[in-house]
Amino acid sequence: MGLRLRLRLPHKSSPRTPSYLLLCVLALSFFSFTALLLYKVDDFVAQTKTLAGHNLEPTPWHIFPRKSFSEATRHSQAYRILQCSYFSCPYKAVVQPKGLLSDSGSGRRTHQPQCPDFFRWIHRDLEPWAETGVTKEHVKRAKANAAFRVVILSGKLYVDLYYACVQSRMMFTIWGILQLLNKYPGMVPDVDMMFDCMDKPIINRTEHQSFPAPLFRYCTNEAHLDIPFPDWSFWGWSETNLRPWEEEFGDIKQGSRKRSWDSKQPRAYWKGNPDVVSPVRLELMKCNHSRLWGAQIMRQDWAEEAKGGFEQSKLSNQCNHRYKIYAEGYAWSVSLKYILSCGSMTLIISPEYEDFFSRGLLPKENYWPVSPTDLCRSIKHAVDWGNANPSDAEKIGKRGQGYMESISMNRVYDYMFHLITEYSKLQKFKPEKPASANEVCAGSLLCFAEQKERELLERSRVVAPSVDQQCKLPDADRNRLERLIQQKKKTIENVRYMEMNRRTERGSR
Repeated sequence: MGLRLRLRLPHKSSPRTPSYLLLCVLALSFFSFTALLLYKVDDFVAQTKTLAGHNLEPTPWHIFPRKSFSEATRHSQAYRILQCSYFSCPYKAVVQPKGLLSDSGSGRRTHQPQCPDFFRWIHRDLEPWAETGVTKEHVKRAKANAAFRVVILSGKLYVDLYYACVQSRMMFTIWGILQLLNKYPGMVPDVDMMFDCMDKPIINRTEHQSFPAPLFRYCTNEAHLDIPFPDWSFWGWSETNLRPWEEEFGDIKQGSRKRSWDSKQPRAYWKGNPDVVSPVRLELMKCNHSRLWGAQIMRQDWAEEAKGGFEQSKLSNQCNHRYKIYAEGYAWSVSLKYILSCGSMTLIISPEYEDFFSRGLLPKENYWPVSPTDLCRSIKHAVDWGNANPSDAEKIGKRGQGYMESISMNRVYDYMFHLITEYSKLQKFKPEKPASANEVCAGSLLCFAEQKERELLERSRVVAPSVDQQCKLPDADRNRLERLIQQKKKTIENVRYMEMNRRTERGSR
């Protein structure tokens, strides 16, 4: 009995084999950690705003439908956001600013052409801050109406996102700024800029005169202080199948040569979308009568065009009329540059808004002014005048086309360069990277782009630094601009007077 007890004692004191307790604890810890990590990553991704529009609400001052994304699952979207936002910009040494060297130093040409005269508007656009400069408080005030913030530091670009932009405007605008940095490496100064990407200017001159907010956008007017900046479509517009500007202009010009002036249809032509809260476009739709008003007005359905591969909306096929009409949309419209490019006499319905280059246009020189009052009769008068004076009408059309040809991408980049440079001189603080901003490079932006967007962006890429100097910015000359404004007003008044006399003559018959 005692012997059996002694034999059993070792058996009772030995550990249980196998033991699952430790394995269970380790497994539970692993899965808990994994779940917590996934939750944190998911939460982090849900808060990461992107150039493509992830986690961004539409601008509250101009509501539009939220963008849908192509990623099949939430996990694939999370991977894409992480990859594009944080792992797509390789480390590069800081680009140190450098001056323009002689031919023997850098290979850069020393000849410096004069910028077009409309560059003079840069000085006027920045006048509100000439005395006070641009302070941090000014920039903070502009943030209330900004969709995104651009900060350039030592040649690197950082973007802070606040709201989504309609379609791909933000992506293409920021791509344009990246190309500017590639074109003039080390020469673009450090700067802190607030941008809005919607159509209508918002910084009212009267309300903000005492403390104006410096806000960049695509258009402005006399009643507002918004600073005009080249629009996104110069680098392409994927939603309407528009290619980069110089490609598109070249094809439009080629298309304009298919018919001589005499063989072009002696009518005014407009094709566009009237359903954009545009009273002038709705009024224009009433003028669609070739015999009565000398006009052919066509509705553009972009959804249907996309389904048909945009075959009916090629701009190079829309230069078959002697006269083409420009009508503003919700505000200014990118269509102006394409309409002028046709070489037809452009009939511009008195615009309320102006972009950076349209302020250089002159009535009866490179376009014909049309009154929004009694619109159809004003169009008919322009058509009748042109058909009675075909040589003069053709010259106006050709000068309009020539003006747009002078707005090459070199000049677009030069305008951006001079605008940013002059603005940076007004800054009363040293720009810093905002805590919530991310660096943006070509790799990170292209990572977010869809296939069609990526194709256009790649086609508009600056592949090498410029060997030419920027054009020389004209000096500020407020009196010269005032004389130009008054000259334009007088010419437009003369055209209105011609219209009234013409109607009076017809009424007396």
